[in-house]
Amino acid sequence: MTTRVGNKVGNYRVVGTRPIRHDGLDKVTGKAKYGADVQFVGLLHGKVLRSPHPHARIKSIDTSKAEAFPGVRAVITADDLPIVDDTPIDFGEVFGNARVLAANSMAKGKVLYRGHAVAALAATDPHVAEEALGLIEVDYELLKPLLSVHESMKDDGPLLHETLTRREVVDRFTRGTDTGKTGNVASRLQLKQGDVAEGFKEADVVVEREFNTVMVHQGYIEPHNVTVNWAPDGDITVWLSTQGAFNIRGQLAAVLKLPESVIKVVPMEIGGGFGGKINIYMEILAATLSKKTGHPVKMVMSRKEVFEGTGPTSGTYMRAKFGAKKNGKLTAAEIYLAYEAGAFPGSPVAGGSGTCLAPYNIPNVLINGLDVVVNKPKTAAYRAPGSPQAALAVETLIDELAEKLGMDPIEFRLLNASKEGDRQATGVPHGSIGCREVEEAMKAHPHYRSPLKGHYRGRGIAMGYWGNGGMNSSSAINVNSDGRVSLITGSVDIGGARVALAMQAAEVLGIDAADVIPTVGDTDSIGWTGLTGGSRTAFSTGIAVINAAEQVKAEMCKRAALLWEVQPDDVEFNEGTFLNSKNPDEKFTFKEIAAQQMKTGGPINAAGVSNPRKVAGAFAGNIVDVEVDPETGKVTVLRYTVVEDVGQAAHPSYVEGQLQGGTVQGIGWALNEEYHWTDDGAMANPTFLDYRMPTSLDLPMIDTVLVNVPNPDHPFGVRGVGEVSIVPPLAAMANAVSHAIGVRMDKLPMSPGAILEALESKKKNGG
Repeated sequence: MTTRVGNKVGNYRVVGTRPIRHDGLDKVTGKAKYGADVQFVGLLHGKVLRSPHPHARIKSIDTSKAEAFPGVRAVITADDLPIVDDTPIDFGEVFGNARVLAANSMAKGKVLYRGHAVAALAATDPHVAEEALGLIEVDYELLKPLLSVHESMKDDGPLLHETLTRREVVDRFTRGTDTGKTGNVASRLQLKQGDVAEGFKEADVVVEREFNTVMVHQGYIEPHNVTVNWAPDGDITVWLSTQGAFNIRGQLAAVLKLPESVIKVVPMEIGGGFGGKINIYMEILAATLSKKTGHPVKMVMSRKEVFEGTGPTSGTYMRAKFGAKKNGKLTAAEIYLAYEAGAFPGSPVAGGSGTCLAPYNIPNVLINGLDVVVNKPKTAAYRAPGSPQAALAVETLIDELAEKLGMDPIEFRLLNASKEGDRQATGVPHGSIGCREVEEAMKAHPHYRSPLKGHYRGRGIAMGYWGNGGMNSSSAINVNSDGRVSLITGSVDIGGARVALAMQAAEVLGIDAADVIPTVGDTDSIGWTGLTGGSRTAFSTGIAVINAAEQVKAEMCKRAALLWEVQPDDVEFNEGTFLNSKNPDEKFTFKEIAAQQMKTGGPINAAGVSNPRKVAGAFAGNIVDVEVDPETGKVTVLRYTVVEDVGQAAHPSYVEGQLQGGTVQGIGWALNEEYHWTDDGAMANPTFLDYRMPTSLDLPMIDTVLVNVPNPDHPFGVRGVGEVSIVPPLAAMANAVSHAIGVRMDKLPMSPGAILEALESKKKNGG
């Protein structure tokens, strides 16, 4: 069930309706082409040899037997890749540099996680390639693996990167300063406001707690894939499933030390990403193999490779401390966040640090964030990167404070809710936000007001925030003679971007969404466009589309004026109809002007760009009821309601889907999902059979409430919605389970075993 809170943002014909998505037919009939569907004459198949050890020196690699194997056309190691510098790269939601990309794509001298690539080859057949991998001989010197931030931060432990001091890492990745002492803490950040010590002195009630979470995967269905053709003239064409063609082009150019103009990236359809398909992995290997063989080379990961060789999100160790007065006003918050970066620096600790306190106006704040390298896969973005983990710590203690003060948990949040103009922990003031509106909608919802009876049942709530993204986007519109328009953007369509963007063009032009033909362009056919991520696409690319559509509308007014022999200012436009203000009886439809474009000056087209300087963040709140079986520890979700400020939903059905999808991912993260590591650093569950994600059989219907606080920086009030929905579920589930069993849950996942341990601990302590 979906409800809407607040008035309709605008009186729109198309925006806010629910047309059928343009790519739906191809998707459901199997005609849509994904990266693994690419085929060429002379295509070679590439495979990667990966390290069986989490931490080891490479003493030698012998590829001679593989090179001599029938059907093998080329074998490469790190020695075949360019030596790159620390050229900084914007991945879209996280930052890094070319050296890290290259070292993560292929180990040189040392492997840093199980699954780290050490060699690759291309052969005429994928089975031949697979067999030939077994002929590559690698001699390793095993080193002690560091599998947690606790182990990695010990002063006497081994170093993952011996040549880097902490100062060098900080300078390279955060431009900060630190001591010259070597270590595995790659960077530090600190956010501070007011005087925390004084804030805690003012408090009547103080709560503090430690939290631990583990690495989890984005869970996209489609494995990573790439096909590269390095032509004899030096031009490179890349086909792959990615969240951002221009981001891939930039990364490849930096690592291969080539100008971006020689690389063309063609984005195929994508079977999920959630932040995990932003970085390059096999792309540099396929390109090098293609150059070496003179043939296009295709590489597709197995599911095991996806788990072991790409980027999950961080496991964490967190400490949080909050203080409040008897009247419920928060006085101070101190947060410590240590995030696993994986084998190379670059965890989303900044995302967690910058967002975790956003729902609250707290005068005294201190947040310390650490980016810690460990012998696990290099982390990647995952839907609101870093924020869900930090929200777990914050929202658990907010719930505990409300309990100790004897206050309703939503009333407590409302008392301390952020509003426009309040400064965030980053020092940046909130713009137009819907924090209070979300909490008021939660308070008024029948779910919150309904009784919850029965033993081992609990209700939890939580808030979450994500700042959303802007970035540049480009679009192009061509008017066809039949009145339909072709729309080209650079935004990959993951969750309905085509229809959301087509609807915005249709709204401006006064035509139906079905009369807009949306296409995702490659890097040679459209201007630079940021990735589909950061909850930016419907917002920023939408502005680019609107700008192009406004130009088309203005040009068509000129064509109508020419036909009527009046001035363009004498032409009025109203919902797809052009009116002659000099003679009200004269009018043209959009299609009639389009049909005469060749007689009135030639083709009508326009290009639009966007670079929004202001980006509106989004708040979401969750209400969840659970039941815990004390005999087995199994948690059953009884009812779930998601409330989110969406501004204006471009296409409400897909907005609801985003809210529901993010929530389900958060529930899985809270209850079941984890990278389970053996003592020797191997992932014990690298399949979807053993990596337990929720299915429809595990969950009730996720009810959604769309709160409408329009984004003033978008013509239609659109606000990014895709990421914040994953932020509250971890904490909401933890609060619900804690209320059900009477024990505060401070570790994820809350698996049946973890629940039984908590109940046993409660019994031992006399609970």
